[in-house]
Amino acid sequence: MALQPIIIKKVKKAAHAHHGGAWKIAYADFVTAMMAFFLLMWLISMTTQEQKIGLAEYFAPAASSPATSGAGGLLYGTSLDTSGNKPSKPREAATGSAQQEDAVRASSPGSASDLEASRRSASVPANYSAIASLRQALQKLPEIAELSRNIVFETTKEGVNVSLVDDDGRSMFREGSVEPYERTRRVLEALAPALRKLPNRLSITGHTAAARPGSTRAGEPWTLTAGRALAVREVLAGAGVPNDNFASVVGRADTEPVFPDNPYIAPNRRVTITLLSGSPPVPPNVLR
Repeated sequence: MALQPIIIKKVKKAAHAHHGGAWKIAYADFVTAMMAFFLLMWLISMTTQEQKIGLAEYFAPAASSPATSGAGGLLYGTSLDTSGNKPSKPREAATGSAQQEDAVRASSPGSASDLEASRRSASVPANYSAIASLRQALQKLPEIAELSRNIVFETTKEGVNVSLVDDDGRSMFREGSVEPYERTRRVLEALAPALRKLPNRLSITGHTAAARPGSTRAGEPWTLTAGRALAVREVLAGAGVPNDNFASVVGRADTEPVFPDNPYIAPNRRVTITLLSGSPPVPPNVLR
Protein backbone atom coordinates (compact mmCIF):
# COMPACT_ATOMS: atom_id res chain seq x y z
CA MET A 1 0.00 0.00 0.00
CA ALA A 2 1.50 3.23 -1.21
CA LEU A 3 1.84 6.07 1.26
CA GLN A 4 -0.06 9.26 0.31
CA PRO A 5 2.22 12.25 0.40
CA ILE A 6 1.36 14.82 3.05
CA ILE A 7 0.95 18.30 1.54
CA ILE A 8 1.45 21.25 3.89
CA LYS A 9 0.11 24.59 2.67
CA LYS A 10 1.67 27.73 4.13
CA VAL A 11 -0.42 30.84 3.65
CA LYS A 12 1.52 34.08 3.85
CA LYS A 13 -0.58 37.08 4.86
CA ALA A 14 0.59 40.28 3.28
CA ALA A 15 0.85 43.21 5.69
CA HIS A 16 -1.32 46.23 5.03
CA ALA A 17 0.46 49.07 3.36
CA HIS A 18 1.41 51.95 5.66
CA HIS A 19 -0.69 54.95 4.72
CA GLY A 20 1.34 57.46 6.71
CA GLY A 21 0.04 60.75 8.14
CA ALA A 22 -0.49 62.67 4.90
CA TRP A 23 -4.26 62.75 5.42
CA LYS A 24 -3.76 64.34 8.82
CA ILE A 25 -1.73 67.16 7.29
CA ALA A 26 -4.33 67.67 4.56
CA TYR A 27 -7.11 67.78 7.14
CA ALA A 28 -5.18 70.26 9.29
CA ASP A 29 -4.63 72.48 6.25
CA PHE A 30 -8.33 72.34 5.46
CA VAL A 31 -9.32 73.31 9.02
CA THR A 32 -6.78 76.16 9.03
CA ALA A 33 -8.09 77.43 5.70
CA MET A 34 -11.67 77.38 6.98
CA MET A 35 -10.69 79.26 10.14
CA ALA A 36 -8.87 81.88 8.05
CA PHE A 37 -11.89 82.18 5.75
CA PHE A 38 -14.37 82.75 8.58
CA LEU A 39 -11.98 85.17 10.28
CA LEU A 40 -11.68 87.13 7.03
CA MET A 41 -15.47 87.23 6.66
CA TRP A 42 -15.81 88.50 10.23
CA LEU A 43 -13.20 91.22 9.72
CA ILE A 44 -14.85 92.38 6.49
CA SER A 45 -18.22 92.64 8.21
CA MET A 46 -16.73 94.63 11.12
CA THR A 47 -14.74 97.25 9.12
CA THR A 48 -16.03 100.39 7.46
CA GLN A 49 -15.46 101.29 3.83
CA GLU A 50 -12.81 103.87 4.76
CA GLN A 51 -10.93 101.30 6.83
CA LYS A 52 -11.01 98.84 3.94
CA ILE A 53 -9.57 101.50 1.61
CA GLY A 54 -6.91 102.31 4.17
CA LEU A 55 -5.90 98.67 4.52
CA ALA A 56 -5.73 98.29 0.74
CA GLU A 57 -3.54 101.38 0.43
CA TYR A 58 -1.30 100.21 3.28
CA PHE A 59 -0.55 96.84 1.67
CA ALA A 60 -0.31 98.19 -1.89
CA PRO A 61 3.25 98.54 -3.26
CA ALA A 62 4.51 102.09 -2.93
CA ALA A 63 5.61 102.22 -6.57
CA SER A 64 2.27 101.15 -8.03
CA SER A 65 -0.52 103.50 -9.00
CA PRO A 66 -4.23 102.59 -8.75
CA ALA A 67 -5.03 104.78 -11.73
CA THR A 68 -4.67 103.88 -15.40
CA SER A 69 -3.48 107.32 -16.47
CA GLY A 70 0.18 106.46 -15.95
CA ALA A 71 0.83 109.66 -14.04
CA GLY A 72 1.39 108.04 -10.65
CA GLY A 73 2.34 110.22 -7.71
CA LEU A 74 0.28 111.16 -4.71
CA LEU A 75 -2.64 112.44 -6.73
CA TYR A 76 -2.61 109.31 -8.96
CA GLY A 77 -3.19 111.34 -12.10
CA THR A 78 -6.64 112.64 -11.08
CA SER A 79 -7.64 115.41 -13.43
CA LEU A 80 -9.30 118.66 -12.38
CA ASP A 81 -12.05 118.21 -14.91
CA THR A 82 -14.46 115.38 -14.02
CA SER A 83 -14.67 114.40 -17.69
CA GLY A 84 -11.04 113.28 -17.62
CA ASN A 85 -8.34 113.65 -20.26
CA LYS A 86 -9.46 114.51 -23.79
CA PRO A 87 -7.76 114.01 -27.13
CA SER A 88 -6.16 117.00 -28.78
CA LYS A 89 -8.30 118.96 -31.23
CA PRO A 90 -7.44 120.12 -34.74
CA ARG A 91 -5.24 123.20 -34.79
CA GLU A 92 -7.71 125.17 -36.88
CA ALA A 93 -10.57 124.79 -34.40
CA ALA A 94 -8.50 125.07 -31.23
CA THR A 95 -8.79 128.84 -30.76
CA GLY A 96 -12.52 129.12 -31.27
CA SER A 97 -13.40 126.08 -29.22
CA ALA A 98 -11.19 127.22 -26.35
CA GLN A 99 -12.97 130.57 -26.23
CA GLN A 100 -16.35 128.82 -26.20
CA GLU A 101 -15.26 126.53 -23.35
CA ASP A 102 -14.02 129.53 -21.36
CA ALA A 103 -17.36 131.27 -21.79
CA VAL A 104 -19.29 128.16 -20.73
CA ARG A 105 -17.15 127.66 -17.65
CA ALA A 106 -17.44 131.31 -16.64
CA SER A 107 -21.24 131.26 -16.94
CA SER A 108 -21.76 127.84 -15.34
CA PRO A 109 -22.90 128.11 -11.69
CA GLY A 110 -21.63 124.63 -10.88
CA SER A 111 -18.01 125.21 -11.89
CA ALA A 112 -16.77 126.02 -8.39
CA SER A 113 -18.62 123.11 -6.78
CA ASP A 114 -17.38 120.65 -9.43
CA LEU A 115 -13.83 121.81 -8.84
CA GLU A 116 -14.20 121.43 -5.07
CA ALA A 117 -15.55 117.90 -5.51
CA SER A 118 -12.61 117.09 -7.76
CA ARG A 119 -10.21 118.41 -5.13
CA ARG A 120 -11.74 116.24 -2.43
CA SER A 121 -11.69 113.11 -4.58
CA ALA A 122 -8.03 113.78 -5.44
CA SER A 123 -7.07 114.14 -1.78
CA VAL A 124 -8.51 110.77 -0.67
CA PRO A 125 -5.80 108.51 -2.17
CA ALA A 126 -3.16 111.09 -1.22
CA ASN A 127 -4.25 110.97 2.42
CA TYR A 128 -4.09 107.19 2.62
CA SER A 129 -0.74 107.19 0.83
CA ALA A 130 0.57 109.69 3.40
CA ILE A 131 -0.62 107.47 6.28
CA ALA A 132 1.10 104.45 4.71
CA SER A 133 4.37 106.41 4.39
CA LEU A 134 4.23 107.56 8.01
CA ARG A 135 3.42 104.08 9.32
CA GLN A 136 6.31 102.66 7.36
CA ALA A 137 8.65 105.26 8.86
CA LEU A 138 7.62 104.25 12.38
CA GLN A 139 8.34 100.55 11.76
CA LYS A 140 12.02 101.30 12.33
CA LEU A 141 11.41 102.09 16.01
CA PRO A 142 12.11 99.06 18.23
CA GLU A 143 9.54 100.20 20.81
CA ILE A 144 6.74 100.85 18.29
CA ALA A 145 4.66 97.97 19.68
CA GLU A 146 4.59 99.62 23.10
CA LEU A 147 3.70 103.02 21.60
CA SER A 148 0.99 101.74 19.26
CA ARG A 149 -1.79 103.07 21.53
CA ASN A 150 -0.10 106.47 21.80
CA ILE A 151 0.12 107.19 18.06
CA VAL A 152 -3.23 107.67 16.33
CA PHE A 153 -3.77 108.21 12.59
CA GLU A 154 -7.06 109.47 11.18
CA THR A 155 -8.36 111.23 8.09
CA THR A 156 -10.41 114.42 8.44
CA LYS A 157 -11.82 117.12 6.20
CA GLU A 158 -8.63 119.11 6.69
CA GLY A 159 -6.30 116.23 5.83
CA VAL A 160 -4.52 113.62 7.95
CA ASN A 161 -4.14 113.83 11.73
CA VAL A 162 -1.18 112.24 13.49
CA SER A 163 -1.83 112.51 17.24
CA LEU A 164 0.58 111.79 20.08
CA VAL A 165 -1.89 110.76 22.77
CA ASP A 166 -1.39 110.17 26.49
CA ASP A 167 -2.62 106.91 27.95
CA ASP A 168 -3.14 105.67 31.49
CA GLY A 169 0.35 104.99 32.79
CA ARG A 170 2.14 106.39 29.72
CA SER A 171 2.46 110.07 28.85
CA MET A 172 4.18 111.67 25.87
CA PHE A 173 5.20 114.79 27.84
CA ARG A 174 6.45 115.27 31.37
CA GLU A 175 3.81 116.15 33.95
CA GLY A 176 2.97 119.86 33.72
CA SER A 177 5.92 120.48 31.38
CA VAL A 178 6.42 121.28 27.72
CA GLU A 179 9.44 118.96 27.62
CA PRO A 180 8.72 115.75 25.67
CA TYR A 181 9.96 112.38 26.84
CA GLU A 182 12.81 110.78 24.92
CA ARG A 183 10.41 108.23 23.36
CA THR A 184 8.28 111.12 22.07
CA ARG A 185 11.34 112.76 20.57
CA ARG A 186 12.30 109.51 18.82
CA VAL A 187 8.82 109.19 17.32
CA LEU A 188 8.96 112.74 15.95
CA GLU A 189 12.46 112.25 14.57
CA ALA A 190 11.31 109.05 12.84
CA LEU A 191 8.35 110.88 11.27
CA ALA A 192 10.40 113.87 10.12
CA PRO A 193 11.95 112.33 6.94
CA ALA A 194 8.51 111.21 5.69
CA LEU A 195 6.95 114.59 6.53
CA ARG A 196 9.78 116.33 4.70
CA LYS A 197 9.06 114.37 1.51
CA LEU A 198 5.29 114.90 1.56
CA PRO A 199 3.88 118.06 -0.09
CA ASN A 200 1.46 118.81 2.77
CA ARG A 201 1.87 121.81 5.03
CA LEU A 202 1.67 121.09 8.75
CA SER A 203 -0.59 122.45 11.46
CA ILE A 204 0.36 121.52 15.05
CA THR A 205 -2.23 121.77 17.84
CA GLY A 206 -1.82 121.07 21.54
CA HIS A 207 -4.65 119.82 23.75
CA THR A 208 -5.00 118.88 27.40
CA ALA A 209 -7.57 117.27 29.67
CA ALA A 210 -9.88 119.24 31.93
CA ALA A 211 -9.02 119.49 35.62
CA ARG A 212 -11.26 117.47 37.90
CA PRO A 213 -13.34 119.53 40.34
CA GLY A 214 -11.34 120.29 43.46
CA SER A 215 -8.00 119.19 41.94
CA THR A 216 -4.95 121.38 41.33
CA ARG A 217 -3.90 121.75 37.71
CA ALA A 218 -0.22 121.42 36.85
CA GLY A 219 0.41 124.48 34.68
CA GLU A 220 -1.80 126.97 32.91
CA PRO A 221 -3.64 125.04 30.14
CA TRP A 222 -3.28 127.57 27.32
CA THR A 223 0.41 128.12 27.94
CA LEU A 224 1.00 124.40 28.42
CA THR A 225 -0.69 123.25 25.20
CA ALA A 226 0.86 126.04 23.11
CA GLY A 227 4.29 125.23 24.55
CA ARG A 228 3.95 121.53 23.77
CA ALA A 229 2.89 122.30 20.20
CA LEU A 230 5.94 124.57 19.84
CA ALA A 231 8.16 121.84 21.27
CA VAL A 232 6.89 119.40 18.62
CA ARG A 233 7.58 121.95 15.89
CA GLU A 234 11.12 122.48 17.20
CA VAL A 235 11.87 118.74 17.20
CA LEU A 236 10.55 118.34 13.64
CA ALA A 237 12.45 121.40 12.45
CA GLY A 238 15.62 120.11 14.10
CA ALA A 239 15.12 116.80 12.27
CA GLY A 240 15.04 118.49 8.88
CA VAL A 241 11.46 119.65 8.26
CA PRO A 242 11.72 123.12 6.59
CA ASN A 243 10.20 126.09 8.39
CA ASP A 244 8.06 126.88 5.33
CA ASN A 245 6.22 123.57 5.83
CA PHE A 246 4.57 124.78 9.06
CA ALA A 247 1.24 126.54 8.59
CA SER A 248 0.29 127.11 12.26
CA VAL A 249 1.23 126.17 15.83
CA VAL A 250 -1.53 126.68 18.39
CA GLY A 251 -2.71 125.55 21.82
CA ARG A 252 -6.38 124.72 22.47
CA ALA A 253 -6.16 124.07 26.24
CA ASP A 254 -9.08 121.80 27.23
CA THR A 255 -11.64 123.25 24.81
CA GLU A 256 -11.66 120.31 22.34
CA PRO A 257 -11.64 117.00 24.25
CA VAL A 258 -11.65 113.73 22.35
CA PHE A 259 -14.19 112.40 24.84
CA PRO A 260 -16.64 115.22 25.64
CA ASP A 261 -18.55 112.94 28.02
CA ASN A 262 -15.41 112.47 30.10
CA PRO A 263 -13.02 115.40 29.55
CA TYR A 264 -10.83 114.42 32.54
CA ILE A 265 -9.27 111.21 31.20
CA ALA A 266 -5.72 110.94 29.87
CA PRO A 267 -6.43 110.46 26.11
CA ASN A 268 -7.71 114.05 25.96
CA ARG A 269 -4.09 115.14 26.46
CA ARG A 270 -2.52 115.10 23.03
CA VAL A 271 -0.57 117.00 20.39
CA THR A 272 -1.93 116.63 16.86
CA ILE A 273 0.09 117.14 13.67
CA THR A 274 -2.32 117.78 10.79
CA LEU A 275 -1.12 117.21 7.23
CA LEU A 276 -3.24 119.78 5.46
CA SER A 277 -4.72 118.63 2.16
CA GLY A 278 -3.18 120.76 -0.53
CA SER A 279 -5.26 122.15 -3.37
CA PRO A 280 -4.23 121.12 -6.89
CA PRO A 281 -3.12 123.95 -9.18
CA VAL A 282 -6.15 125.68 -10.69
CA PRO A 283 -6.13 126.98 -14.26
CA PRO A 284 -6.62 130.77 -14.39
CA ASN A 285 -9.83 130.46 -16.40
CA VAL A 286 -11.60 128.29 -13.79
CA LEU A 287 -13.61 129.90 -11.04
CA ARG A 288 -12.51 129.23 -7.47
